Amino acid sequence: MTDWARENVSVLTAVASVVALALVFGAVGGVIPSSLLPRASDAALAAIPHFNAAVSLTAIATILLGWRAISRGNVERHRNFMVTSFALFAAFLGAYLYRLIHVSTTEFPGPELVYSYVYLPFLAVHILLAIVCVPFVFHALFLAATRPYADLYQTRHSQVGFVGAVLWLISFTMGIGVYLLLYHVY
Repeated sequence: MTDWARENVSVLTAVASVVALALVFGAVGGVIPSSLLPRASDAALAAIPHFNAAVSLTAIATILLGWRAISRGNVERHRNFMVTSFALFAAFLGAYLYRLIHVSTTEFPGPELVYSYVYLPFLAVHILLAIVCVPFVFHALFLAATRPYADLYQTRHSQVGFVGAVLWLISFTMGIGVYLLLYHVY
């Protein structure tokens, strides 16, 4: 990356975070018209939640393996796992937004009591953590992308990465819980 990027990681983080969250809120709010994207078959759209659950499980594994790799001093392996985790997150988000734009949200099929006191609070925490983790993840990635490994010790990469990874793990795990409630429990 350029010297400008190295000196402006916070700006890059802010811009990437705003763009990513604007896409999410635009899709959720119905601002992005479905006519912009070709529509997949109903079967493909119905398969996306199951695909995303598999992606989430895989991302949980790659985040944990990346964490393990860096704790053992294996920087290259850590980098590979974390870049893979980010790619999985991007694949998840792309598929989720695509389905959301074409199908909208999925109605909770269970009882109203479970919906109000279990599902909605669980979903709210999942969404909040997913939103909050975005700038942490981008910041850690931009720090790593703009500096040689030895220089990362003079940054907050490990602290920001730790917070981002924890939030990411909890959010992915709760997302699987949401998936199970929507598609398997009820």
